[in-house]
Amino acid sequence: MEDIIIRPATVADTPEMWHLIHELAVYERAPEELVLTPPQLAEDFENNHFFAFLAFKDEDLLGMALGYYMYSTWKGLSVYLEDLVVKEKFRRFGIGKMLFDAVLKYAKEKNAGKLVWQVLDWNTPAIEFYKKYNAEFAEEWITCKLTSEQIQKS
Repeated sequence: MEDIIIRPATVADTPEMWHLIHELAVYERAPEELVLTPPQLAEDFENNHFFAFLAFKDEDLLGMALGYYMYSTWKGLSVYLEDLVVKEKFRRFGIGKMLFDAVLKYAKEKNAGKLVWQVLDWNTPAIEFYKKYNAEFAEEWITCKLTSEQIQKS
């Protein structure tokens, strides 16, 4: 696709970003797990809890890469890519690559010790995409989580 612009997000972009997050939740078969509201997303952005790069064609938001800093006791400052999402009708046009490359460049600029992300084991297109970058798939690591409800009960 021609005329695709990749740029850092602003707080004014957060309502549209939330719609992409919702689309991703539906794609990942878990829309009921999305409890984040658009106002909370905007507040979190203003408080620098995450960064994002957005893909636009004209005024239309086509995709985003959203991440945040993490710290590795072995590697130091690192970047975690939380979501890379492109609207379904715009997939397969290289927009995901443009967004991932923006995150790679950002990680290099920050001198990140590593760039980490997760991919669902059934998401074959994403797995194949990441293989093109020679990504390591850490199958020996198990992702653990506690929901906010579980945290409150603990």
